[in-house]
Amino acid sequence: MNFIKTETQGPSFVIQISRPEALNALNQGVMTELRGVLQSACQSPEVAGIVITGEGEKAFVAGADIKELAVLSGSEATKLAQKGQDLFKSIENSPKPVIAVVNGFALGGGCELAMSCHMRIATESARFGQPEVNLGIIPGYGGTQRLPQLVGRAKALELILTGDIIPAAEALRLGLVNHVVPTKQEAMDMALGIIRKIAAKGPVAITKAIETVNAGYSFEDKGYHAEATGFGACADTEDFKEGTKAFVEKRPAKFTGK
Repeated sequence: MNFIKTETQGPSFVIQISRPEALNALNQGVMTELRGVLQSACQSPEVAGIVITGEGEKAFVAGADIKELAVLSGSEATKLAQKGQDLFKSIENSPKPVIAVVNGFALGGGCELAMSCHMRIATESARFGQPEVNLGIIPGYGGTQRLPQLVGRAKALELILTGDIIPAAEALRLGLVNHVVPTKQEAMDMALGIIRKIAAKGPVAITKAIETVNAGYSFEDKGYHAEATGFGACADTEDFKEGTKAFVEKRPAKFTGK
């Protein structure tokens, strides 16, 4: 499959999602490969931190693979959501810091991937959003849980319910990203610099700091379960079938509430 490219830069392990023809959309192959390389990086004593980015300038990850998603039943969609949640929880709970370098679109599953990282550095061209309602479905990889943690409940609901896509400057104002810089190279340089700084600290202390911060949000497993089952329930509706068909056909969806 080879959807993932990796390289080591000093104490940093750089992961690049490489499906540029699909704007780096997350399919199951990408998710399986990503899990494998993350496990290897976390187990390596030479790695102090991990950077995740997308190939090219157009997209970090433009979302889930809609053609793959559209054919799933409700129960299959629930299982897919749980798989995505488990992967992104493994990023969030990584014993080593993970930084997302976000270039271009970070939509749907791409925004959820970025939010699962410990920090986010965006280029000025980056765009963020959870536009799943345009397909007649909801975020399924943790977006309904992490977005409120980062920007607050009211703003998260606004973004999820409208499907609005926001620019990097707005994401910075809301606290969705840590930094915004002009270019992808500058974003990468900043991420590598942060990891070099962290690499000079006590490794056990770094791991424990991540664990204890995350512990404050561990009560939300019930919310992740509700998200996965809600995602699956939406996948059984006529609205979802119409939403995904309209997306593929590049036309407005006509929802009926069924």
